[in-house]
Amino acid sequence: MERKYTVVWIDKYKRSDGTVARAHSRWAPGARREMTVLAVVALAVVGMGNGARGGTADGTAPRPQSTVQYPIRFEGASAEEGQAAQPRPAVSYPVRWQTPKSTPTVPRPTVSYPIDFSTMGSGR
Repeated sequence: MERKYTVVWIDKYKRSDGTVARAHSRWAPGARREMTVLAVVALAVVGMGNGARGGTADGTAPRPQSTVQYPIRFEGASAEEGQAAQPRPAVSYPVRWQTPKSTPTVPRPTVSYPIDFSTMGSGR
């Protein structure tokens, strides 16, 4: 016996009594039950995994202990204790940055041909 578990899409249709049924999807026979069983098994596995307790005898979880020791010292550092290494400049001359020269903005004409105002009837 071969089973196909697919979701079937049913288009809008008219029933024999004249009512119109909307388009809808329908699960294949038995698919809903099997999906429910699978979901229950998955929830049980997650529940058992989260319920496991390890650690101390009184049931509390162990806390991680810090392994860092302050102050932090690096091997081969030449700085004295309590003093941090000072940054050194990479160049011994002053760096001069070029600044663009500001030029005053000049209004630009928006018309590229000469306009003769005398033909328009104005007295300019």
